[in-house]
Amino acid sequence: MLGSAGTLIAGTLVAGAIAAPAANADSNRHLRDAESIGVAVAAARAAQTGIDWQDCPADWGLEKPIQCGWVTVPVDYAKPHGKKIKIAVDRANATGTPAERQGALLYNPGGPGGSGLRFPRRVTTKNAIWANTAKAYDFVGFDPRGVGKSAPISCVDPTAFVKGPKPDPVPDSEADKRAQRKLAAEYAQGCQEKSGDLLPYINTLNTARDLDVVRAALGEKKLNFVGVSYGTYLGAVYGTLFPTHVRRMVLDSVVNPSKRSIWYEANLGQDIAFEGRLTDWMTWVAQNDATYHLGDTLAEVRQQWETLRAAAKKEPLGGKVGPAELIGFFQNAPYYDSMWAPVAEAWSAYAAGDPQPLIESAASDPTDTAGNIASENGNAVYTAVECNDAPWPTSWKKWDRDNSRLHEQYPFMTWANAWMNLPCATWSGPRQRPTEVKTGKGLPPVLIAQSERDAATPYEGAVELHKRFKGSRLITEKDAGSHGITGLLNPCVNTKVEAYLLSGKLDATDQTCAPHATPKP
Repeated sequence: MLGSAGTLIAGTLVAGAIAAPAANADSNRHLRDAESIGVAVAAARAAQTGIDWQDCPADWGLEKPIQCGWVTVPVDYAKPHGKKIKIAVDRANATGTPAERQGALLYNPGGPGGSGLRFPRRVTTKNAIWANTAKAYDFVGFDPRGVGKSAPISCVDPTAFVKGPKPDPVPDSEADKRAQRKLAAEYAQGCQEKSGDLLPYINTLNTARDLDVVRAALGEKKLNFVGVSYGTYLGAVYGTLFPTHVRRMVLDSVVNPSKRSIWYEANLGQDIAFEGRLTDWMTWVAQNDATYHLGDTLAEVRQQWETLRAAAKKEPLGGKVGPAELIGFFQNAPYYDSMWAPVAEAWSAYAAGDPQPLIESAASDPTDTAGNIASENGNAVYTAVECNDAPWPTSWKKWDRDNSRLHEQYPFMTWANAWMNLPCATWSGPRQRPTEVKTGKGLPPVLIAQSERDAATPYEGAVELHKRFKGSRLITEKDAGSHGITGLLNPCVNTKVEAYLLSGKLDATDQTCAPHATPKP
């Protein structure tokens, strides 16, 4: 479960049965050579064609002067003249003078499965934190392959996907586990049936290749890129594949790029980190008991959570919100400090006898057709990328053993995260070896930003990427845990990111920033 609430990540537990790579080393090498040639062919074609920028379609929700267009890429880079799809892109032109302009700045918000098309709105809505950067760069967003407007994939009917209440993620019996395993296997099969032709080609390597073709279509010799959450792994793979094509790269809230971590171990580690950040939030709730009345000690607040969870298990709140929906809503608080107060407020209202704010926040809306389609599509891409990117354990005994052990100490997210990823155990698509992320010749210094207590992408990931990208600099936001810290209200972080993007300037050494202000009730 990565990028945003409801979508990334891992730890190191005992080894188990892992699906073997389908091809031997020689055939893999020949395939990679063919794909490298295919990228060059597609990029040259895109550079010649460019992008036909037009006003955005009305139903995209992107106001003028944002413009939209398409970039054509091969489905299979080993066959660059074969079947193709179109990648949706948009841009807001740089607001400064021609002399100030430094090119295009591309953005990926994470997921996998997140859309970047709203990034240019940071210009049109006059986001003050990005104002100086917007003078120098065209802000360019895109939907990665399989996402949104870019040949979207699907695994189940969106209405069925969002319908609640869903089964309690925490199993009470072996029968509960069998039921969840059945749902996971059916979901994997649904992906094959509904998205089979494109599905094998939805992976991080191909998305990184698409990113290079988009760069060429924009007329840019080198890439300027900001990646958040899963976007950091996309950036890390891009920097490994195309080191000489990178100009400036900011990677914020970092996925551990170790081949061992992608992706099974990553999700186990996320379970541990979520528990820690949940504790931070509940401690804050207790400290503000005068506002929320949920207990003035951590133990009391935790007991309130257990009481709420038990009530929803016995009878779903409003007939819509069971334990699964509660976890889906409450996990927003460990993800983002900006959600500390809203989640606490809805919970406090429930405890005071008004369940509606909590029900409205946690329940799905069956009438939100566009939102439900986007939610189902995002989960489909998340599943496809993570299942295709790497080998996964195929032994249920390993999944059961690892998650049962974790749940004893880290119960908040463990089983919910396990069931979300379990389709990868029965996935029938091609499983690649994860990319060996490393510093290629010509890679310029990369700027890495990370909060110390991030739940979705634990801090160790930033340290690991920092080791692998020689010459990189790491900004640590100490004693903080929000996910995605560039653009939040920490001047120490933002001024360093801005200086790097505008001038390429980096501090001589890694930097530690004090935390941003604690949320107020």
